[in-house]
Amino acid sequence: MVLLVRGKYRARLAAGDADLARAQALRHRRFIARRGTTEADGRDSDRFDAMCQHVLVEDTASGQLVCCYRLLSFAAGESLDNSYASQVYGLAALDGFAGAKLELGRFCLDPDWHDPDILRLAWGAMAQIVDAQAVTLLFGCSSFEGADWLPHAKALALLRGHLAPAAWLPEEKAAEVFRFSQDLGDMGYDLRAALQGLPPLLRTYLAMAGWVSDHAVIDRELDTLHVFTAVEIARIPSARARALRAISE
Repeated sequence: MVLLVRGKYRARLAAGDADLARAQALRHRRFIARRGTTEADGRDSDRFDAMCQHVLVEDTASGQLVCCYRLLSFAAGESLDNSYASQVYGLAALDGFAGAKLELGRFCLDPDWHDPDILRLAWGAMAQIVDAQAVTLLFGCSSFEGADWLPHAKALALLRGHLAPAAWLPEEKAAEVFRFSQDLGDMGYDLRAALQGLPPLLRTYLAMAGWVSDHAVIDRELDTLHVFTAVEIARIPSARARALRAISE
């Protein structure tokens, strides 16, 4: 099912095992092969794939897959215990957040493609799905490359100004965490440099008034450091919401 076509690119839902395999191969390149390791079949996969919708962004001329992500839907009142993020974050408080929720995961861009229109189209397709499902909360994990917190210290210091409201704050659950909201002390930072140190996905979340957990999870297996991130759809700045809907329509 095609969701959007804009300029050189189209966004569509995966339509079977072959499409899923392409997404898993791109994820492998982005998340695993970058570390000089590889899986036997060259794919990044887990049990959540079978539960999710998968969105593919392709170059229309060649059919090349340039971006992908997956979405897991939760009806109003449904527990988030079966979400990917709940493996390492305590999300019981968010069960009380009113309305449908949508978990965004495994968002990745082909490292050889550097066109901002790809990211715009990806978010436009997501806006279409959010509206169609009447989603009130979009959430997921935003990852920094490298599990050591020190190279990310300035960016993490910036995130102290974007912590979750107390009522929705995720609890610690992972075996290894870095409590950046406490452990960075009074560290200052240059705003421009700190913003550049944020993953692109996280920058987009923050531009939509998103918020993060007060701690980061250290993932040694994937060599990443990640924070729980969420956007309350009703709080997205009106100009940003109009821009996303203009793309999605």
